[in-house]
Amino acid sequence: MGGMVWKALAAGAAVVAGLVANKSVTAIWSKAGKDENVDPQNPNTPLGEALALAAVSAMAAAVAKTFFTRKAAQYYANSAGHLPEPMRKKEEEAQA
Repeated sequence: MGGMVWKALAAGAAVVAGLVANKSVTAIWSKAGKDENVDPQNPNTPLGEALALAAVSAMAAAVAKTFFTRKAAQYYANSAGHLPEPMRKKEEEAQA
């Protein structure tokens, strides 16, 4: 498997992560009794609410991206017999 395959898998993982994070944040925000149509960039939105939404969104995006990228790398490694090139290089640099 080549670099293009990894790039496609990583891009797909990022897209799925974004979708999952967005759905998760919307569900969490609604369960908390908050308006799911809130615009954190609107100056009429209370600052605390805007910052809370930004923090929850960022955390969900980071967690989802980490999870789905790891799964994509695991799939790649199982299929190709080795980690994707960028990950192998980072491992080699860390061990040197």
